[in-house]
Amino acid sequence: MEEKSILVALAGNPNVGKSTVFNALTGAKQHTGNWAGKTVTCAEGSYSHAGTRYTLADIPGIYSLRAGSAEEQVARDFICFGGAEAAVVVCDASCLERNLNLALQVISVIPRTVVCVNLIDEASRKGIAVDTDKLSERLGVPVVAAAARSGIGLAELREAVHKVANADTPPVPIRVKLPQEIEDAAAELAELMDGNLRRAAALRLMEGDRGFVTEAEKHGAISVQDGDRLAELMSRLGEAGYCGEHIADTVISAFTELAADIAAEVVTYSSAEPYRRDRLLDRIFLSRTTGIPVMLGLFLLVMWLTVVGANYPSELLSALFDSGGDLMTAGLHRAGAPDWLEGVLVQGIYRTLTWVISVMLPPMAIFFPLFTLMEDMGYLPRIAFNLDGCFRCAGACGKQAITMSMGLGCNACGVTGCRIIDSPRERLIAVITNSLVPCNGRFPTIIAVITMFFAASGGALAPVLQGGALGLVLLCGVAMTLLTSKLLSATVLRGAPSSYTLELPPYRRPQVGKVLVRSLLDRTVFVLGRACTAAAPCGLLIWLMANVRISGETLLSLASGALDPLGQLMGLDGVILLAFVLGFPANEIVVPIILMAYLADGSLVELGDTAQLRDLLTANGWDMRTAMCMLIFTMFHFPCATTCMTIRKETGSLKWTALSFALPTAAGALLCMAVNLCFKLIL
Repeated sequence: MEEKSILVALAGNPNVGKSTVFNALTGAKQHTGNWAGKTVTCAEGSYSHAGTRYTLADIPGIYSLRAGSAEEQVARDFICFGGAEAAVVVCDASCLERNLNLALQVISVIPRTVVCVNLIDEASRKGIAVDTDKLSERLGVPVVAAAARSGIGLAELREAVHKVANADTPPVPIRVKLPQEIEDAAAELAELMDGNLRRAAALRLMEGDRGFVTEAEKHGAISVQDGDRLAELMSRLGEAGYCGEHIADTVISAFTELAADIAAEVVTYSSAEPYRRDRLLDRIFLSRTTGIPVMLGLFLLVMWLTVVGANYPSELLSALFDSGGDLMTAGLHRAGAPDWLEGVLVQGIYRTLTWVISVMLPPMAIFFPLFTLMEDMGYLPRIAFNLDGCFRCAGACGKQAITMSMGLGCNACGVTGCRIIDSPRERLIAVITNSLVPCNGRFPTIIAVITMFFAASGGALAPVLQGGALGLVLLCGVAMTLLTSKLLSATVLRGAPSSYTLELPPYRRPQVGKVLVRSLLDRTVFVLGRACTAAAPCGLLIWLMANVRISGETLLSLASGALDPLGQLMGLDGVILLAFVLGFPANEIVVPIILMAYLADGSLVELGDTAQLRDLLTANGWDMRTAMCMLIFTMFHFPCATTCMTIRKETGSLKWTALSFALPTAAGALLCMAVNLCFKLIL
């Protein structure tokens, strides 16, 4: 027999552990993070309980059904029109009053709701206790206490969802009291609608939210004729002194007052200062005196650990891969394989692929866990707070600091994360400028150039010089992001910065084991897999271009020769520019292309020796000027193919995608030309 299937909406404020509950119930591996607005689309998972299959839809975290941003609209539309038969609203036990506002709104739309009071362990450590029995009595729906990170209360939550979803009659939840004129108009309008939407949807319609009216018509909740009836009711309410904005304020106030009343009754405090530790830490991390210096210090520390820690594993992997390549070559020769096959498989595909792995894997395996630890602790939103003034001066939104941080891992992920920004104008600025900070695919090139040309003679201080130089390069990326944001806000995307709500989550002890697994599997392996997918076919293409000759010259030399005049103008050469063009699928393969082009025999150099690699580059005309321009163009050039496709999807516009492609490229080219000119004038 087939299992009965029930769709359940999983709702909650940002940063209440909603995605953790989702992962714990369904076994899915959706990424969880300790900062607001992480979930920007609906994720679905399923589980079975007592012979029934439940499909759980994890919708974006929101504070209210009054949608302002794109993810809030997604959440509102799913709750109101998504067809969910039941709902789970996750609340934070340490700030229940704020969370109850949304819970009351969801209950008014979906009576078959279970309230999950999560993070009871954290609340207990702060001396906060929630009487869940009394809360259930007041709300009129089941309430379950849980600590999803530790697995506490999940069995009870499954059982509560099962009972409320399969009950013959839905619960009778608490009803928010509103002025009689509004109640009468809502009841009259609700008669036009079907299902559980009635009163809640009627109130939203009367608030004058045009987006909600459009969605209601799209999903068949009301018709065009109903719209005429709505206009008539609104006119009558206006005569009674209630306009759409006044209705909205009245409804919000009613929900807020009821949430405060219930919270005062069910929450008790055994400590006079439950948030004392968080306040003390915020005095350090958010102070005008220490906030920015501490942030920069942590940033440089992460960069230093990434550089120093990646050196030895990279050398070891390179040596192992070189040995593997020699064995493959010997095996192919013993098997009588032709030289061209050995060239394709070993010199082309294998060496390019292993280069990407040896230079990418160690930095990612260090940077991503450190980044995820700061995220799990709740520090990333503090970065947005510290940089809010800078972005406001640039005409942008402080939340852009979070999406910029995401771009350090992958620019495509950073572009997707821009949905957390409410203003369409500011969201576009964040999308267009996201690739101005280097993704993990550009880190290996930056680190290699710094190691070979800027820290080679540092001796014992070389690791410090490497970390400092890398930090300085990335700070230049932040500065360029701010400068470009200001340029866009003053020209094609004019407008004043908007206000927004930024939730600062509590500081939490990171789950080191889960952080390591999540960062290595969800981020490192994902990014590395994407890079390898692009590197293998590109390795084949590079080898063919380096070995197929026309009139005695290889395709690689012909193409690089055509680009050489422009390259020389930028302080580079045609080979470097061609490498960036061919590296459009993935930034990780730029250096292998350069090496292949420089070697006359069409095969890659032994990659384990940095000094040998530096000698090869120097022999082909590289000097300090070339290294400087290489760093600049690595930082500022067109985003990779994946990021461009993501920008096209997010903006729905070829115009903005083209601008996102052209803007960093133009900035990089102009800066390279300026640096090249300065070197010529000085030297």
